[in-house]
Amino acid sequence: MKRYYVDLHIHIGRTWTSKPVKITGAKSLTFTNIIEHARHEKGLNMIGIIDSHSPEVILEMESLVSSGDIIEHPDGGLVFGDLTVIPGSELEIYDEQCNGPIHVLVFFPTISIMREFSNWLSGHLKNVQLSSQRIYASGLDLQKRVKELGGIFIPAHVFTPFKSLYGKGVNKSLTEVFDPDMIDGIELGLSSNTLMADQIKELHNYPFVTNSDAHSLAKIAREYQVISMKEPSFKELGMALRKEDGRLILANYGLDPLLGKYHKTVCAECLHPASEEDQICTQCGNKKIIKGVADRILELKTAEKSPEGRPPYVHQVPLDFIPGLGPKLLEKLVNHFGSEMAILHEVPYLGLTEVVPPKIADLIMKAREGKVTLAAGGGGKYGKIAD
Repeated sequence: MKRYYVDLHIHIGRTWTSKPVKITGAKSLTFTNIIEHARHEKGLNMIGIIDSHSPEVILEMESLVSSGDIIEHPDGGLVFGDLTVIPGSELEIYDEQCNGPIHVLVFFPTISIMREFSNWLSGHLKNVQLSSQRIYASGLDLQKRVKELGGIFIPAHVFTPFKSLYGKGVNKSLTEVFDPDMIDGIELGLSSNTLMADQIKELHNYPFVTNSDAHSLAKIAREYQVISMKEPSFKELGMALRKEDGRLILANYGLDPLLGKYHKTVCAECLHPASEEDQICTQCGNKKIIKGVADRILELKTAEKSPEGRPPYVHQVPLDFIPGLGPKLLEKLVNHFGSEMAILHEVPYLGLTEVVPPKIADLIMKAREGKVTLAAGGGGKYGKIAD
């Protein structure tokens, strides 16, 4: 078995003809730009591109296969050198069983199956070209279709106050909307971690994945996991999620939840901290309070600790959160050491000081060791390093 860096939630901003896919995504997020950046700058081994259902994206993937730039792996996935792409889709469920919209991720092994799924989606969406669209089918119907096609089904960023399973979608349990036997994993999102999520007992049945939900090239790999597999392929990914034959998630790497945009409960207008009982902001008088992930999980709490065998969750500060480390200096670091993965995990302090000032090197090392002081985020605003 080998260790692979994996980020399964990356958006496409534009097609190869510059048509929008993820409206809020950067224009530089084309399929080709993503795979080149993920491989050469980030140092990832496997990525999920979750707008691959868009017809023009399918055409771009097929063109890259025809030109020989990518190769379809016999066990699923698109191979680009030492990077494997898993085609996926993010969709929004809002059926009669839901209290609010729920985002989910689905993945498939081949372009042809993704095309078949896209054709099915076109009869259930208003615009199949775009990302994260509401699907006019039930959650159960979507699960069944994904499984008929041999796909992987994962509820996305499950605690986010908006458009998520526990944030708005259900009262207490995922069984209100989904068949629990057709869920392959749970994506935690940026404002929670394993210890927080495992306070909900029904989640003990599933592996946790930590992904970037990248809307720009720079945000790729701000969260990821290290997975033990024989090789990076769709089949091996499925085996790892099921912990079969030595394949498994070895560790989740993600933001300290304090850095997430929705960790604490705040006023929607002025972002002043609030309690979950507050009906009005004590600072500005606004009547809209955004409940934080931490408070929502406490509402749902049914367990005290994680199940046996849960992999460690390693708090990590992405390099673009480091004060003073701007894009040009970060580019200089990556060019010198090869990839962000190397900078985050391997480069010693003296090596860093060859490229960046000691103050920045100190912060990178302190972040690596979990010794930075953080100010919590909430209401759509990221937390930050307070040192």
